[in-house]
Amino acid sequence: MIARSLFVEEKKLRVFDFDDTLVKTNSYIYITTKDGKRLKLTPGQYATYKEKPGDEFDFKDFEKVKNPKIIKAYFELLRKMVKDSSRAVYILTARSAYKPVYDFIRDSGIKDVFVVALGDNNPETKADWIEKEIKNQGYDNIYFVDDSSKNVDAVRKRLNKYPNIRKKVQLVKHA
Repeated sequence: MIARSLFVEEKKLRVFDFDDTLVKTNSYIYITTKDGKRLKLTPGQYATYKEKPGDEFDFKDFEKVKNPKIIKAYFELLRKMVKDSSRAVYILTARSAYKPVYDFIRDSGIKDVFVVALGDNNPETKADWIEKEIKNQGYDNIYFVDDSSKNVDAVRKRLNKYPNIRKKVQLVKHA
């Protein structure tokens, strides 16, 4: 008997975070606390920041890609995955503007990547987006990589609802 799986194509979705996953930038999040104290956080620090009532956030640095330094291993993985046309490849960013990321990726010689700017740093928002793609597009093979353990945990937990989907969820660890 010939296995049916030999004739069924997997529908692959590859999702990369941008900041601190594909590139390091000089972009900061500025916070003014209720008592007037000003904080300047990197994306990594912001990912673990515990918001307090009265905090005001300024994301002006994320309207462009400031002084990008490519994280070579993941950037090359992105490049390799884009070359395989059997995959849909996305950059899913908490930034509110997709164009600076899209332009940077294209200027780096990578075409055929979709950039989705969520404008939200809630880890559930990334999990929601991936789940919507599974339901609407029928993806059954998912790869997700992010530098935020909160995002990785949220996506991993959500994907566990789908036992028939092949999945790899990876946390970026920087040296």
